[in-house]
Amino acid sequence: MPSFEPTKRRILAVDDDRAVLELVCTRLTLAGYDVFSARDGHEALARLTTLKPAAMVLDLGMPGLDGFGVLQKMGKIGTASTPTLVLTARHSAPDVKRAIGLGARDYLSKPFNDNQLLMRVQRLFRRPVEARSLEALFTDVEQLLG
Repeated sequence: MPSFEPTKRRILAVDDDRAVLELVCTRLTLAGYDVFSARDGHEALARLTTLKPAAMVLDLGMPGLDGFGVLQKMGKIGTASTPTLVLTARHSAPDVKRAIGLGARDYLSKPFNDNQLLMRVQRLFRRPVEARSLEALFTDVEQLLG
């Protein structure tokens, strides 16, 4: 009788900084995820359609098509339901609000620690928050960022 290994959840990590991308991929792989990478927004969109990952970790500040552009185009290519964690050095309240408004499920600022990353990625697999809860999230983020 064949033994079946549980399917690993596939995650797409997107960042133009090679060191950050390697760190994210390594941490997620060690946590048991099946990790794929992309170095820019255009490659991310192509990989989203071919790989159909269970989640994505996305940088905002990339040349060419940035993370906001990726979030905007995801609906047009049928991948808007991919739970996305924005992982970026940008941490202003308007950036957070814009990313969440474009469909990102969560937002984590760099620098980050391994536990934060793993906890946030794990949260991507929970049911999405309701619209009323999003407003509370925006309020909380604005208060935290001053």
